[in-house]
Amino acid sequence: MIRSLFLKAFDKYASRWLVLIIDITLVCISFVLAYAVRFNASLNFDVHNLYLQIPFIAIIALISFLMVGSYKGIIRHTGTRDAFNVFLGVTLISLITTCFVLLNNVFNLFSGFTIPKTIIIIHYLISVLILVISRYIFKAFYEIISTELKSITNVLIYGAGDSGLVTYGALNRDTKNKYEVVGFIDDDPKKVGKKIDRIKIYEGKCINKSFIEEKSIDEIIISIQNIKSDKLLYLTDNLLALGVEVKIVPPLSKWIGGDLNANQIKQVRIEDLLDRKPINIDNPIVKRDVNNKVVLVTGAAGSIGSEISRQLSIYNHKHLVLIDHAESPLYDLQQELIQKGRQNFTPIVADVRDEKRINQIFEEFKPQKVFHAAAYKHVPLMEMSPYEAVKINIGGTKNIADLSIKHEVERFVMVSTDKAVNPTNVMGATKRVAEMYISCLSNSSNHVTKFTTTRFGNVLGSNGSVIPLFKRQIENGGPLTVTHKDITRYFMTIPEACRLVLEAGTMGNGGEIYIFDMGKSVKIYDIAKRMIYLSGLQFPDDIDIKITGLRPGEKLYEELLANGENTTPTYHEKIMIAKNLEIDYSTISNKIRALCLSNQNHDNEKTVHLIKEIVPEYKSNNSIYEKLDTITTKN
Repeated sequence: MIRSLFLKAFDKYASRWLVLIIDITLVCISFVLAYAVRFNASLNFDVHNLYLQIPFIAIIALISFLMVGSYKGIIRHTGTRDAFNVFLGVTLISLITTCFVLLNNVFNLFSGFTIPKTIIIIHYLISVLILVISRYIFKAFYEIISTELKSITNVLIYGAGDSGLVTYGALNRDTKNKYEVVGFIDDDPKKVGKKIDRIKIYEGKCINKSFIEEKSIDEIIISIQNIKSDKLLYLTDNLLALGVEVKIVPPLSKWIGGDLNANQIKQVRIEDLLDRKPINIDNPIVKRDVNNKVVLVTGAAGSIGSEISRQLSIYNHKHLVLIDHAESPLYDLQQELIQKGRQNFTPIVADVRDEKRINQIFEEFKPQKVFHAAAYKHVPLMEMSPYEAVKINIGGTKNIADLSIKHEVERFVMVSTDKAVNPTNVMGATKRVAEMYISCLSNSSNHVTKFTTTRFGNVLGSNGSVIPLFKRQIENGGPLTVTHKDITRYFMTIPEACRLVLEAGTMGNGGEIYIFDMGKSVKIYDIAKRMIYLSGLQFPDDIDIKITGLRPGEKLYEELLANGENTTPTYHEKIMIAKNLEIDYSTISNKIRALCLSNQNHDNEKTVHLIKEIVPEYKSNNSIYEKLDTITTKN
């Protein structure tokens, strides 16, 4: 209670003028001490001279400190800059005093007034020492008082290199939280056992449950620049299992003004644990191909479409046309772009299945580039509604692609999915049919439009993806639901996916399917456990994981290439071109048109049967349409 009152009183009354008065007082005391030092701690000098000299020193100190502004610093945050200002102030006092004494000796302005040069020098040294030390003593005293009012966070820093030292400094400078660095961890045997600022460096193998409990460790901060994804994954999995919070220092490029602040040290995110390096693309050709062009994006309010729109809005396009049939998300995107100061864009509520309406939009805006992201993507829902899946994923794609040819669009880029490879569900099969239709159009020579397809895996944080689902389940207290313990998926972030789409819009001569190296596929079960630990909870004590069984149309693992497909490299090491399987373009395009017509009869079984004829590798899994595979095989 007393400490709390002291801190409140200090914050309220410790003004800069009080600091100024204390500084002047300390300078005067230093002046007396200078005489004491000069005369060996005796009073063997004319004490009456002090009656004139001390007021003189006080006035000179007042003038000097006002000129330098050394009293303006916040004492509890004293640093080198404040110490330097004190040095300047005291130096100015000594210079003014020396000049005045010399002038007085020459012109005899004040008879009998003088100060010995040795006193001035000793006073200078004592004043600097006392003023600087007093500031640091008060700072330490304040920290001791305030620390007892705050909860201390015991921290281990993983990495005793340059980045670890910078992290240590950032934690010490943090004024909002109290961190106590208990130790460093490093795998370099040359560093283990040594100390940094009296803090011991431990070997990684020593960090176990008993060590954490003995030292009362709350957080472990991973401070290793350019850490490999597999190393980060290994460390995080092991450290989270110890029941501590794991944080990571951002890359050097993200430090503010080249300096690291404690508030930049964040919890490890699930995106950091994809077991692969992020895909970074910086291609000036994208800028060239978008600037001064009319660009149209379908599905613009969706997870992928909205990010494509954000990235496109940065360029100097002539006009950006955003189409989606979801009114509220499109409105949200519109407001977001307005808030960011983006211009020359038009959001339009429209359905890609409405050929007449879309044709009007093409006639009005005359787009030169089209990014087609509109699609239904939820596997279980589309398994129950093949009519809708065909209507949007195939019919919608057909409408946009046909109109792109009609209106002589330069480039058409379609967003596809890895579920189109050897599909086991209606959604994936319809996306594969859409890919095939694009290939048919690209093979035709009676138009100028270049067609490109991008194919990638699951997107972290997208609508309906597993990560937001797990977050909601954790907030509700669990359990987390996983369909199978061995189910795996490829993952990427939304910005990565959209950079790939924009990149694909500049590459090739048309007809290519672009995929990229997504690293290793990740077990959903492992992601669920990591998310529990990242939430500060324990598995299975706090939150358990429930296995629910595969859903209709779901398979254990996804593929990026179909049987018989190979890849060829591009200029970017992570991006590849899938060589399309040989198909009869004329026959396939006719079958796709027939499928769209037949689908209008709302006969789901007939629709799926026709899809299986177009995509022979489509084999239903855990679905009511498995029986059609037998019929197709017999035929």
